[in-house]
Amino acid sequence: MPVNPRRIRALRKESHDSHASQSSGPVIYWMSRDQRVRDNWALLYAGELAKTPGSHLAVAFCLAPSFLGATKMQYRFMLQGLKEVSDDLSARIIPFILLRGDPREEISRLIEELDAGALVCDFSPLRDSLECKSHLAQIIEIAFYEVDAHNIIPCWLASPKQEWAAYSFRPKVHRLLFEFLDEFPASSSFPSFPALPEKVAAKNATNEPVKSSFQEGGSAGIDWQEVLEWPEAEEMPAAKGSEPGERAAFRQMDYFLKHRLAGYENERNNPNISGQSGLSPYLHFGQISAQRVALEAARSGIDAGAFLEELIVRRELSDNYCYYNQHYDDVQGFPAWALRSLDEHSGDRREYLYSLPELEKAATHDDLWNAAQQEMQQTGKMHGYLRMYWAKKILEWTATPAAAQAAAIYLNDRYELDGRDPNGYAGIAWSIGGLHDRAWKERAIFGKVRYMSYSGAKRKFDVQAYIDRWSPSR
Repeated sequence: MPVNPRRIRALRKESHDSHASQSSGPVIYWMSRDQRVRDNWALLYAGELAKTPGSHLAVAFCLAPSFLGATKMQYRFMLQGLKEVSDDLSARIIPFILLRGDPREEISRLIEELDAGALVCDFSPLRDSLECKSHLAQIIEIAFYEVDAHNIIPCWLASPKQEWAAYSFRPKVHRLLFEFLDEFPASSSFPSFPALPEKVAAKNATNEPVKSSFQEGGSAGIDWQEVLEWPEAEEMPAAKGSEPGERAAFRQMDYFLKHRLAGYENERNNPNISGQSGLSPYLHFGQISAQRVALEAARSGIDAGAFLEELIVRRELSDNYCYYNQHYDDVQGFPAWALRSLDEHSGDRREYLYSLPELEKAATHDDLWNAAQQEMQQTGKMHGYLRMYWAKKILEWTATPAAAQAAAIYLNDRYELDGRDPNGYAGIAWSIGGLHDRAWKERAIFGKVRYMSYSGAKRKFDVQAYIDRWSPSR
């Protein structure tokens, strides 16, 4: 089954004639956001292109030494998953090429060294990714395609503009689900490419630091221990209870469908019950396809409506926000009504003001907030309901909305396994700036932005039990 052509767009105008502009050189799938072999539309499309006579398929990943504040915790989770990707590709006789450095330089250099015929990438709405692809499209001379392998409905087709809220986005999604929520091919065969040119042999056999390194084959060809030590990221303990990789992601999905999906609608907002899917880190790194999860949930025989709303509508709404609003990580991205209301209350007295180091150390007067911060630091995750409470309290305890947003993004991206994600940016903008929400009753500091309180949390779940679990010494 060929990949639906509406999932694909050409990033170079010359490549609109599809195969006509492609040479017989290898097709490179530049893997980035979707770090898996199974259920990957971008890899499948690259495989289709590589079936051109005389062509081959290779997969490349470019490892940046630093990325938006990511620590060794996030790099470790990602790289251990990529080791599994490398092994799976090796079993299919597809080389996995690990690059290190700026992808604008390394991908263009790889194209030249392999004399590649086409480049395929996956999709991200984030600014750095869009700018990088735009730059590459201007300097390379081969066909360059982008495939949205992350969203069920390609982001640029789901809506042509930033959506006001879920209620305006939902009908557009539902109209397109019939076309795009389809099954992946049962089995995939890719044109094998058993040997890279000698000039693309490993360049760092001595493990000395180099600007870029190329590695061929599976894990046997890559010193993964050396790779794990290379990123210029701050050391951080591994997240407790989160096993990385595609196989672990499938195990987590299966467990959720069998044991948690039935109670998801009623239990998902109780932080003392493990009622959520636990899939967010895997979805963030693309170690599992959201489309696969949606298909399996729909087939489960259980009412999965509440879960599918979160997985599809709300999740893809976050991509919509980041794609169409490049101020997704600053207050200019907030809706106008919220900006006006927050500005009108800019001089309101704050009963508590905390510095970023105090917040990071969970040293506030609010024991529920402190426990949520500690859960995030210990596990790399925070319960979804508390992520909203956590961010709103930062607004209440900092001098300005801009300072609150900056602090929330810093802490989220530093400690969450799924940091630096559209869901995180949109969630923080919802909590602090009223994104995808309506105006509420006006109050101090928040203006008309929705407020959440400690007493409200106590009415929803056993707050003390949660505190005792995550900060028992307090």
